[in-house]
Amino acid sequence: RTVAMSVSHSSRLNKLVREQYVRLPQDGLVQVTYVWIDGSGEGVRCKTRTLDKEPKSIEDVPEWNFDGSSTAQAEGSNSDMFLVPVRMFRDPFCLDPNKLVLCEVLKYNRKPAETNLRHTCKKVMDLVKDSHPWFGMEQEYTLLGINGHPYGWPDNGFPGPQGPYYCGVGADKVYGRDIVESHYKACLYAGVKICGTNAEVMPSQWEFQVGPCEGIEMGDHLWMARFILHRVCEDFGVVATLDPKPMTGNWNGAGCHTNYSTEEMRKEGGLKHIEAAIEKLSKRHNYHICV
Repeated sequence: RTVAMSVSHSSRLNKLVREQYVRLPQDGLVQVTYVWIDGSGEGVRCKTRTLDKEPKSIEDVPEWNFDGSSTAQAEGSNSDMFLVPVRMFRDPFCLDPNKLVLCEVLKYNRKPAETNLRHTCKKVMDLVKDSHPWFGMEQEYTLLGINGHPYGWPDNGFPGPQGPYYCGVGADKVYGRDIVESHYKACLYAGVKICGTNAEVMPSQWEFQVGPCEGIEMGDHLWMARFILHRVCEDFGVVATLDPKPMTGNWNGAGCHTNYSTEEMRKEGGLKHIEAAIEKLSKRHNYHICV
């Protein structure tokens, strides 16, 4: 019998029809999609404008603005927010010469929005640039049907216990590989420093890795990889959640593990520098756990 998967209505539209329009020439004009983090600190938003020529660097992309009262970032009485372009990528959805641009958000008075944590992070990264900090991030996520239930799980029950799913192969082991592989290719096309992927311990849970990235580019590439993931899932009609514990019970949670090193740590004798860092971190352990 046919099982009705819980996917969005828009994913059932004929995607071949869209391809007809994607291939149309643009006569030198370029679509630039501005991407930013909203007032939740977790969600991403985007909107698109036309430029009259292809931007060759981030400096060629003009600032823009949006209504912050609609993204939980401003009051309705004074809602203009600025989008300041900080990192440019190729657009894997509208294709070359179109661009995706990650932006910082500033308030009407040009001060950083409360969820613009990149602003202070960039200051710290500039201070320590001589130590060449590298980051490698492992972002876990869970695929959900549009009904909020893990994609591919039985409607009224649970899959078998964890064990065969991690790095699994086979229709009874993994769910949604089409999405994962599409996301991977889209990130490579965009120029995101994605470096791997695998199925995780809980069925319908996956992970992708980004890095190594130096300094502030770690956040830029991770956030753009997240945006592309949500956008790919939109095409397939499912939802990707970064919730750390989407299913209660004896099911693995999800996180974003971060591997970190400085130039000193990577050199011969670097272990002593690693141990010194661990000692410093131990004094702020409770604070870091809260974050």
